[in-house]
Amino acid sequence: MRILAIESSCDETAVAVLTGEGEMLTLESSLVRSQIDIHAVYGGVVPEVAAREHLEMLFPMIHRSVGHDGAGIDAIAVTSGPGLAPALRVGVEAAKALAVFWNKPLVPVCHLEGHIYAAWLSKSKVESRKSKVDPEFPALALIVSGGHSELVYMTGHGKFERLGETLDDAAGEAFDKVAKMLGLGYPGGPKVAALSEGGDPKAFAFPRAMLKDGSFNFSFSGLKTSVLYTLRKEEARINDEKFRKDIAASFQEAVVDVLVQKTRLAVEKTGGVKSIILAGGVAANLALRDRLTELGGELSIPIFLPPFEYSLDNAAMIAAAGYFRAKAGDFADPLTLSVDPNMDIV
Repeated sequence: MRILAIESSCDETAVAVLTGEGEMLTLESSLVRSQIDIHAVYGGVVPEVAAREHLEMLFPMIHRSVGHDGAGIDAIAVTSGPGLAPALRVGVEAAKALAVFWNKPLVPVCHLEGHIYAAWLSKSKVESRKSKVDPEFPALALIVSGGHSELVYMTGHGKFERLGETLDDAAGEAFDKVAKMLGLGYPGGPKVAALSEGGDPKAFAFPRAMLKDGSFNFSFSGLKTSVLYTLRKEEARINDEKFRKDIAASFQEAVVDVLVQKTRLAVEKTGGVKSIILAGGVAANLALRDRLTELGGELSIPIFLPPFEYSLDNAAMIAAAGYFRAKAGDFADPLTLSVDPNMDIV
């Protein structure tokens, strides 16, 4: 089965073509047009601007990937949520039009599910004591992005149970806000991670919320506020590079500690987990990747980390998720499909 996938949930326009046979996936092409430079001047993504850029870039990218007639394509997968409504709408309406014009089945995909399925793309396996190519079920997915921090238990393809989620700020959102406090600009996550290099992660005892409550939920609002109060208290040192590095490193360490320890707790309490999957934009964070790999070694459970090019938004992951949904016959009517900016994975 050959899938054309479209992703336009935020500020990346992406198109991919993937062929699947059984459990074997072959990615033929993956195109991504980032809008980071455009939105950086605003300090964040402007939905209407993102939508206009998607509209300009999407069809040339589709034509480059599969031509004008869709020959050889068996189904079209598209991100239908969550995300920015104007941005989502461009991708969904394009996919609906192509599905009707080419007479192809249409597969709506949840963006969060797509991030999980990056683990099924090539080179996703970084550490596996069993030397498996793909994740085995049951699997535990840690989704960490700008809008989501969730632990999801996965018993099979398309079968999800959310164990825990953030009760306030997501980890990626906290990174962005701390970056703004430090005057680093957008996007915040990579900038804070870069600044943390050479910093002392134990310089500041920032809080690790909810570690002892026995739940799988997260809270990063208090951590963000603690950083703010520290910066205000030490305002005279705000331009001292060592101070700034220590703040970034200590903040990042607190986030990673919470994410990894909650993941450990979920593995211990659920029992029988055969794979741990890291998913979402914050999956590109090296400190988090290293600590999860260490956890996998301690627990003798394979850890699946997406290649860096599939950590951020892309259509290859939507194609992978769409393929397994298409296999299950999970199609939508192209005349009635609408976007869902608040779509959840469960």
